[in-house]
Amino acid sequence: MRLSTTIFLTDRTVTPVRLARELEQRGFAGLYLPEHTHIPVERTTPYPMGGELPEEYGRTLDPFVALGQAAAVTETLTLGTGITLIAQHDPIDLAKQIATLDHLSGGRFTLGLGFGWNKEEAADHGVKWTTRRELGKDRMALMRALWAAEPASYNGEFGSVRASHAYPKPQGGSVRTLVGGAAGPKLFADIVEYADGWMPIGGRGLSESMPVLRQAWTDAGRDPSKLQVVPYAVLPSPGKLAHYAELGIEETVLQLPSEGEKGVLDVLDAYAPFLG
Repeated sequence: MRLSTTIFLTDRTVTPVRLARELEQRGFAGLYLPEHTHIPVERTTPYPMGGELPEEYGRTLDPFVALGQAAAVTETLTLGTGITLIAQHDPIDLAKQIATLDHLSGGRFTLGLGFGWNKEEAADHGVKWTTRRELGKDRMALMRALWAAEPASYNGEFGSVRASHAYPKPQGGSVRTLVGGAAGPKLFADIVEYADGWMPIGGRGLSESMPVLRQAWTDAGRDPSKLQVVPYAVLPSPGKLAHYAELGIEETVLQLPSEGEKGVLDVLDAYAPFLG
């Protein structure tokens, strides 16, 4: 099983360059970064994990800039977002960012996307909360039109683009795309329609949810061998990783603390036995 990592990189943590070099040198498979453009002070949306919202949410580095730094100092480390809040982006700009990062990294980018939980943050981006999933799907379709081998137009419910010259292209014509979120029919319908797989946060309950997703995937006529499930932000144990392996999972993303260099490297040392 490939073991990747995720961390809230901020202006107070280990740098992207230092972390990426360490991860590749130690044999970790990848680095995924979350995003929040801002956290409104007047916020009524509760933190999904309960309690006070950790400070790092309001200090998060832009993931594409940070991953660009990581790409420049590594050769094999995969690079991804976990997650890109797709509804909050201009899709033409986002398509260019993704294609550029994938091109410059030699095809190492994974787009982990999701629909968010912070209503106030989304509202500041002009996102209507009740239609954010439909908006995200529309954004994805528009981006794929720009990534097409030949100029292609797109006219959707929320946006459109003329047939255009838009380079660079992602390797393979698109990028590996995983959708994050809690198990359920709406999420699984999104995954089946336009993604390569699921990024379940925390990785709980997979014995029950994975057969449901696999059935939906197969019913849609998609190749069962192509479905990818990547547990995300996992605190590992030998039993947990063995269970994932039994389920056929090939990659797990381990949580790192949002700390300075010493704190992060100490946790990487602790994770070393899991690398095998």
